[in-house]
Amino acid sequence: MMEASDPAQSPQATTEDPRAANRDKFELELEFVQSLANPYYLHSLAQQNILDQPAFINYLEYLTYWKEKDYARFIHYPHALHHLDLLQHAQFRSEMKKDEWREYLNQKQYDHWRTWRDYPGISTSVASTDPQETGVQSQQNAPFG
Repeated sequence: MMEASDPAQSPQATTEDPRAANRDKFELELEFVQSLANPYYLHSLAQQNILDQPAFINYLEYLTYWKEKDYARFIHYPHALHHLDLLQHAQFRSEMKKDEWREYLNQKQYDHWRTWRDYPGISTSVASTDPQETGVQSQQNAPFG
């Protein structure tokens, strides 16, 4: 006689909802692809030699479907897709083992975010062009000039 508390024999375990399974796979892959936006995570994968494993390289190639419009719209961190492209190259995967390369990638990402501009025609703040208001000194008034 089967016990009701045995999860291996429960009806849910044997008749899994395909929609729920697809949703779970979608969410898992989305979360993983978005984690690729983090240079520190990529560095960690590289140092553990995960980026050298053929099965993982194949998985990264499989994940490129996220660049398609129907899937890319769910990505919150666009650098994830850029890094996914870079991970298709053995040289990039190898360079990610280096601390300097992690810092370089992190700085490039920061610089991109720091200089990102809003859509044309939409202004979130009004910038002053008056040097006295912005604290910019002219060459004549500079203390060491």
